[in-house]
Amino acid sequence: MKRTFLPVLGLLLALTVHAGLTPVDLRCDYAINPLGIDSAAPRLFWKFAVDGKDQKQAAYQIVIASSMDSLKHDSGDVWDSGRVDSDQNIQIPCPGDRLKSWEQVFWKVRVWDAHGTASSWSQPATWTMGVLHPSDWSAKWIGSPDTNIASLLLRAEFTVKPGLKRALANVCGLGEYEMTLNGQPVTDDFLSPGWTKYDKTVLYDTRDITAALKTGKNAIGLELGNGMYNVLGGGRFTKFKGSFGPQKAIAQIRLEYADGSMEIVGTDGSWRTAAGPITFNMIYGGEDFDARRVQPGWNKTGFADSQWSPAVVTDGPGGELRGLSCSAPPIHKMEIQKAVHSQTLTNGDIVFDLGQNASHVPLIRVSGPAGSRVRIYPSELTYEDGSANQSSMGAGHRGALWCEYTKGTDGDETWSPKFFYVGCRYLEVKLTPADGQTRLPAVKSIAGIVVQSSSPPVGEFECSNTMFNRIRNLVRWAQRSNMVSLMTDCPHRERLGWLEEDHLNGPSLRYEFSLARLFTKTLNDIVDSQLTNGLVPTTAPEYTIFRNKSDVDHLRNDFGDSPEWAASFILVPWQQYEFDGDLNLFRLHYDAMKAYVNYLGSRADQNIVNYGLGDWYDLGPKKPGVSQLTPIALTATAFYFQDTAIMAKVAALLGKDADAQQFSAQADAIRTAFNAKFYDAAKKSYATGSQCANAIPLVMDLCDPSNRADVVDAIVRDVQSHGNGLTAGDVGYRYLLRALADGGRSDVIFDINNQSDKPGYGMQLKKGKTSLTEAWDGGSSQDHFMLGQIEEWFYHDLAGIRSEGDGFKAISINPQPVGDITWAKASYESIRGRIVSDWKRADGKFTLHVTIPPNTTANIYLPANSVSDVTPTRGAEFLRVDNGRAVYGVGSGDYTFQSQTDAGK
Repeated sequence: MKRTFLPVLGLLLALTVHAGLTPVDLRCDYAINPLGIDSAAPRLFWKFAVDGKDQKQAAYQIVIASSMDSLKHDSGDVWDSGRVDSDQNIQIPCPGDRLKSWEQVFWKVRVWDAHGTASSWSQPATWTMGVLHPSDWSAKWIGSPDTNIASLLLRAEFTVKPGLKRALANVCGLGEYEMTLNGQPVTDDFLSPGWTKYDKTVLYDTRDITAALKTGKNAIGLELGNGMYNVLGGGRFTKFKGSFGPQKAIAQIRLEYADGSMEIVGTDGSWRTAAGPITFNMIYGGEDFDARRVQPGWNKTGFADSQWSPAVVTDGPGGELRGLSCSAPPIHKMEIQKAVHSQTLTNGDIVFDLGQNASHVPLIRVSGPAGSRVRIYPSELTYEDGSANQSSMGAGHRGALWCEYTKGTDGDETWSPKFFYVGCRYLEVKLTPADGQTRLPAVKSIAGIVVQSSSPPVGEFECSNTMFNRIRNLVRWAQRSNMVSLMTDCPHRERLGWLEEDHLNGPSLRYEFSLARLFTKTLNDIVDSQLTNGLVPTTAPEYTIFRNKSDVDHLRNDFGDSPEWAASFILVPWQQYEFDGDLNLFRLHYDAMKAYVNYLGSRADQNIVNYGLGDWYDLGPKKPGVSQLTPIALTATAFYFQDTAIMAKVAALLGKDADAQQFSAQADAIRTAFNAKFYDAAKKSYATGSQCANAIPLVMDLCDPSNRADVVDAIVRDVQSHGNGLTAGDVGYRYLLRALADGGRSDVIFDINNQSDKPGYGMQLKKGKTSLTEAWDGGSSQDHFMLGQIEEWFYHDLAGIRSEGDGFKAISINPQPVGDITWAKASYESIRGRIVSDWKRADGKFTLHVTIPPNTTANIYLPANSVSDVTPTRGAEFLRVDNGRAVYGVGSGDYTFQSQTDAGK
């Protein structure tokens, strides 16, 4: 980058004419006006409001000030970049060493276009730093002398002097917490903080609580739940048992006054503790609440807490306290789904159907006597008699799961669990009278509150094929249900961060939601879970260890160490580079990634790796599980190659030339060994000839170019031999889609998915599923996003929206109209702006409308035999005819093209 400073006269002249580009949507570390920034060099982003086509940024100037007043006067007393000759408007680091804990800064940006014309200044934005150094924490970890409390209450009172200017709270309650000030919640976040490996990283939240405080006495209350931090079982269903310790919290409030003085109110031994009305709380097993134990006003001033115990100052769980740099967006309550049907069973229980399988928090309104109880059994399925069937959720021999509410008065009461959610569609309600009484409570209303990460939606897709629209909805519900502070496999039985799903579904997820922050946290979870020998476990955070105690040579068995799973450590950041232009994850974790690739090398025999789970849940003769149709060594070695090849590219991008050469040479050696081991020249296919075995070498560039057409043909023959049915599983299916689409056979993808008689999406819809299931035939877990890779094909191929490298700086719009689809439209709010592909075909003509965001370029592909077949819009430049496609180059703006060839197969 070249920095130049305009003379004063030149600056005044430049400001008299504003460019067609205006910076908008300013962000810091992907967030809007965030609190708790603790990265070493916060990164800045902006998009553009535009006037006209082909608008490009040539330079920018960022001003960061310590006050709004300074910013208004263009004084960058924190940092002034000066004019920087660069077209970058994303991932721009600012010097973090100039920033201090709790500091709030204000910033704005202006740009120059390609003609040298300056824009107006953007609207101001802000961010607030978190706690940057351990020594800045004056508060102490506190807990209760009774470590067996289901939910701990903590309270304190403090005085605010007149002239309060700003109040910030940094708070962490483990496992989860709700914070109130003067009796009112300070946020609508759910299950905060996010789940981590608590002995390595503990997340805190930063809240601006100025408006919640008053001059004089104030009260702070913290209510704690267990979450993934403390999983104890308690006689109900659980995936595992494990604990990082009893419930505890750390919080400090920083009070800043107009006269320049400052006070800290922090957790210490003067706080008071008591057991709350939650009598059972476990993330897998449910939550019970006894309203008779509510202590009114406990979180307000003047409450008599003399019977409460003093807090115990204790140690934290061992992890480093981290802020937004390691945090995913908070979970929020998104919508309420009311029951659409109810059935009373012969035993008097009532089963309510919410109509949609989703991550729900039950919400009830009940009447009846104090002490009467309402127990709720959630389920995804029902038995023939209509009762709740929890088998798909893991319950059964490992216990049931339920929530129970005990009424506190004789009036109507409303309740929902505070620290529990579950994936379900049905709620079976059992009503029990108070002890010694016969009158039952009554359910006046019941619903499910849908909860998910607040990661913003960024994609829209629709086409003329009704089944494909329903498939997208099926997959998207499973994505939403498993999007919390990490991507879980299912929202009930396991709730673990099984890693293979993150990269195999990465593009499908990223086309639908903005997930850079969530996956940044995931990378930190992986690093925290990595073993000292470089091994990356299959789940992160790793809460339960899969190991054969008799195997002294390996620290994990195949369920705990599988190359296809751990590949997320390399592939998720690579996808973040492709989608968001973000190399920071590689910069932060490069040495750990290198250690993992070296670990794979240590497990290789002559460059062949032969362990792991392979193509999980493929369709073979046995019950789904470990790969049946594809050799484990093929998938394991292929991912060893892909990890190594990507690390060669990354090393080159980071200027690590020696590493790049070493990784590149190693990748070549792996490719040679792979083809010698698995390619069958006589059959012109790989290994067993399964869909997975042939697709992976094509997509990973393991297949020799001279053999590619034959291998694609082998895949097509296999699909057709199964009656247009698929056999690929969790690992192989994404590569099957990519191999066919990249090989020009999206028509085969259409044939596979546009039917309901064979295992696949259509069969699941035919069986009435409302969220994607774990197994292709609709069995097992009923809310699994694992097999949802079709979303990538909808956006990337059917609509044709593609990034050509660095975060959609260069774009391709290359739609693939197939089958009976007569129109498709998609939009994607990329890191640089909105991209639209909207096509239709009718009367032998193909019409395509596109929108390209400012400061980018795009190549537009249209079906055509020659340039004369196409009527382009003004501003499009003809480039070439390529394989039956006319290619045009465009800058930003809206364009419409029409071709006399509709390209349908």
